[in-house]
Amino acid sequence: QVQLVESGGGLVQPGGSLRLSCAASGSIFSILAMGWYRQAPGKQRQWVATIMPTGGSTNYADSVKGRFIISRDNAKNTMYLQMNTLKPEDTAVYYCNSVPTAESSWGQGTQVTVSS
Repeated sequence: QVQLVESGGGLVQPGGSLRLSCAASGSIFSILAMGWYRQAPGKQRQWVATIMPTGGSTNYADSVKGRFIISRDNAKNTMYLQMNTLKPEDTAVYYCNSVPTAESSWGQGTQVTVSS
């Protein structure tokens, strides 16, 4: 089991950038495939991106491909999501979790609002 804390969200104008962080506790982070997920108001939570344990392989939802970059630093037990060219439809609470997800690992998330 891993405990996760997201940070780095905020209010940004369309076209802007943000970098989210996911800090993990526990010794198993480095062997887990990890992912970012988001939930927009009134919608179900959706998958955004995945990164394999060593960071050598990543995958993205079509809606963010080419704009978002997922990365991780296993020495720091931290995962990141660099979000560029943000759009209003990226507005959501962003969460990190393992892939597949562990129900007990959901954190509070971090709010990202893209608005002018």
